[in-house]
Amino acid sequence: MTGKLAGKSAIVAAGAKNLGGLISTTLATAGANVLVHYNSASSETDADKTVAAVRAAGAEAVAFQADLTVPANVTRMFDTGIEAFGSVDIAVNTVGKVLRKPIVETTESEYDSMFDINAKAAYFFLQEAGKRLADGGRIVTVVTSLLAAFTDGYSTYAGAKSPVEHFTRAAAKEFATRGISVNNVAPGPMDTPFFYPQETPERVEFHKSQAMGGRLTEIEDIAPLVEFLVTDGGWITGQTIFANGGYTTR
Repeated sequence: MTGKLAGKSAIVAAGAKNLGGLISTTLATAGANVLVHYNSASSETDADKTVAAVRAAGAEAVAFQADLTVPANVTRMFDTGIEAFGSVDIAVNTVGKVLRKPIVETTESEYDSMFDINAKAAYFFLQEAGKRLADGGRIVTVVTSLLAAFTDGYSTYAGAKSPVEHFTRAAAKEFATRGISVNNVAPGPMDTPFFYPQETPERVEFHKSQAMGGRLTEIEDIAPLVEFLVTDGGWITGQTIFANGGYTTR
């Protein structure tokens, strides 16, 4: 393989479809071997397609299914990546769950699920990456531009992503001695199947109106930024980069 990531290997959590799938194939095109994680059996076909696309790009690939809210599964995922590729240099976490619901209607089980998926899984992903990545490694977590929003409805989504900024800052300091960079990417509302069930058509148009060009964020806007952070952007660490066409800023 040739490319900026030739000889490198990556783990992409939720890497089977949508943004995660594009990140998996983008890294493969740059030369990286990729472990494609997926959560449920319903995504197995997508994972298989992405594995095939990674291999078609000339890289090695392996699929891995697990619920990453269980820390032992995160450990198994890194075990699998290291067993398959010899070492892992890049860890990208695109895992997330969206819920738009008023605070007064949110149940305890919804709260627990949102924080398990958006915060707990992210924490133990960072922990395992810090233990297992090769020196000079790169870690990227996908969060949300709602971290900079003053809005209703997304208390558990933005609220559960918010701690990841603090996890990332701590990890960036703690892993710096090994040359490992740790960053977040915060997309605006993305044109994917996860977004639309949470919104009315009128609110979709409002979200579009708040960004440059009057459109939602596309996955193609985000994957090149992730690629940059794991290649030439290695001097950037501890940051949350808002990539949203001006939807929010701070």
